[in-house]
Amino acid sequence: MPIDPSKALGTEIQGEDMQWDADRVILYHLGVGAGTPPTDPNELAYTYEKGLKVLPSFAVIVGSRASLRLANVPGMEFNPALLLHGEHDLELNGTIPTAAKAINTVRIKDIFDKGKAALVKLEVESRDENGQLLFVNRPSIFLRGEGGFGGESGPPAGNLPPDREPDTVLETPIMPQQALLYRLSGDKNPLHADPEFAKMGGFDQPILHGLCTFGMVCKALVDAELGGDVSRVARYQVRFAGVVFPGETLVTRVWREDDRLVLQTDVKERGTPALTNAAMTLRN
Repeated sequence: MPIDPSKALGTEIQGEDMQWDADRVILYHLGVGAGTPPTDPNELAYTYEKGLKVLPSFAVIVGSRASLRLANVPGMEFNPALLLHGEHDLELNGTIPTAAKAINTVRIKDIFDKGKAALVKLEVESRDENGQLLFVNRPSIFLRGEGGFGGESGPPAGNLPPDREPDTVLETPIMPQQALLYRLSGDKNPLHADPEFAKMGGFDQPILHGLCTFGMVCKALVDAELGGDVSRVARYQVRFAGVVFPGETLVTRVWREDDRLVLQTDVKERGTPALTNAAMTLRN
């Protein structure tokens, strides 16, 4: 049996430690659309080392490579070409420093049987060199064609928008070269750069990284709803619901609910969903 939860559940995967500095933070920020207009003090706070702050979503590039090691886990035989990043849940223990080294611990937290696919939930804890917890990434990985092993199907999706008009609607333009910039933060999948490779995947052109959309929407929320205060983000959860192409426009509808921002992001030009079942939990 390719997927065997009895062997895989709870398994710790060799983590990949990562060190970063201000330049790497700035490169990530440029990759998610920061710097327009370039002389705006709010944008310089993301793109200039003087007074630099770190978007909470930067944490994903520290903990997002764990899925590459899944195939080495006992009970986890699958075709890596059929792997999709389905959801992402990020919890932050505080403000991310502009320079640090993270030591990552990775384990398989849950495996659910979705019928035609297996859903594998990973947990990646990142701590600094003193053992202080920085943040936890929980990516959910869809393995297409690997369901049917008889496991539980998992809980229903949460973070549903309320039945009323949104409190805010935000528009975020995506530059045509956005994916080429974002890939320099570590995700070199040719699907996001090579037109011929994209055609083999069934797309007319290279697509935007899901985690780039994740970061662009995070920045839009921090800027518009939190006055640029990155320290207020405690948790950020999304489901990747559709494809986004560079050059398109993201439209994010936001509902304020106590200490949460519930949101849904669609592609303006095609009216298709990009992020659903999404919410940002805030600190006071």
